[in-house]
Amino acid sequence: MINKKRLVSTFKKLVRIDSLSLKEEKISKYLKSQLRALGLKYAEAGKPKGGQVGSLIVAVPGRGVSEPLVLLNAHIDTVGPGKNIKPIEKNGYIYTDGSTVLGADDKSGVAVILEVLRVLVDRPNLNQKYLILGSASRELLQQSSETLTGRICYIELTPFTFNEVGESSKLWHRGGFPRSFLAKSSEKSYLWRQSYLRTFIEQDIPSLGFKVPPQQLRRFWMMLTHTHGNIFNASEIGRSLGLSYKLVQQYIDILTSTLMVRELQPWYENISKRQVKSPKIYFRDSGLFHSLLGVENDTELLRHPKLGSSWEGYALEEVIRFLEVDPFDCYFWATHAHAELDLLIFKKGKRLGFEFKYSDTPKVTKSMRIAMEDLKLDELTIIYPGSKIMKFEGNIRAAGLARIFHET
Repeated sequence: MINKKRLVSTFKKLVRIDSLSLKEEKISKYLKSQLRALGLKYAEAGKPKGGQVGSLIVAVPGRGVSEPLVLLNAHIDTVGPGKNIKPIEKNGYIYTDGSTVLGADDKSGVAVILEVLRVLVDRPNLNQKYLILGSASRELLQQSSETLTGRICYIELTPFTFNEVGESSKLWHRGGFPRSFLAKSSEKSYLWRQSYLRTFIEQDIPSLGFKVPPQQLRRFWMMLTHTHGNIFNASEIGRSLGLSYKLVQQYIDILTSTLMVRELQPWYENISKRQVKSPKIYFRDSGLFHSLLGVENDTELLRHPKLGSSWEGYALEEVIRFLEVDPFDCYFWATHAHAELDLLIFKKGKRLGFEFKYSDTPKVTKSMRIAMEDLKLDELTIIYPGSKIMKFEGNIRAAGLARIFHET
């Protein structure tokens, strides 16, 4: 059913967007975000000479070839004076304040088309499936929430995982971005990642609406390499870079929301011990982490002092992805007496503990025994680079990264 209140609201939004002839870029951007939020594909064609954008073309498949085609058409530009239009709703009608045109021709038609598309998407008897590809754009996420609340599912599409490529060492060294992983040599992989980092900082971040000096963000990102796998201290980083605590938190929020960094939250158990309450920071792609460290190949990585923390971050991401757990069910645990657990996962009513050790001969430590007892873990698995499974006391075992995926 047509939602009249939503239709009127859409129309008022549309008329507030300046769209004089040949200057329709803003309204075109808004319409694209709406179409993407509805899971609809579109094409742009026929940009006129001197114009900013072309026509938007959208096709919604029907249920059978025998049904007639329906064409809905409206233009998105307006005549002048049409800047800073202020719609006023009064007694069931919509006016302007008198200083501009309203632009109802043809934004009323555009509003109707958007409403029709929303209704079509919401009709279950169409027997259609929609694959909605997400975006890190805050604007797009907001639009999708407005139009598909209760009817949308967000799926995180990560870079390559071990289950997809089966080459753990190469995946760890190069990361999972396809062009980095599939590069013909380590040198080409490294060069691609360097270019990607620069493009992400200088172009992608500003295009998502974040106003951050690129050089400053890169310095901050490089500083984070020293805290990878460690407790995040915003004040300490701020002092090192000459940034305020608030600005450091803003930068970490940017990198977290764009899925570049994982902020692993601490778990508090109801015990009489002082527990760590600050989060840990991990780079989500090991290849980008290595690039920021200046590590170009396998040999350099094996000699680097961050080897152990690199393995920890890589294996941690692989475990979380494989078990398909919500980020809100993933924690670490630590006390001020140095007992700790790298990863605590809550899944199907169980408490699963994980430790990540870059060692050929992993061993049970006092810290692990304390974690088993204090957290009442159902099992604790030590993930290491080998290929064997070793059973220790109680429900503690060690397993090579590849083996745990085949057994779980």
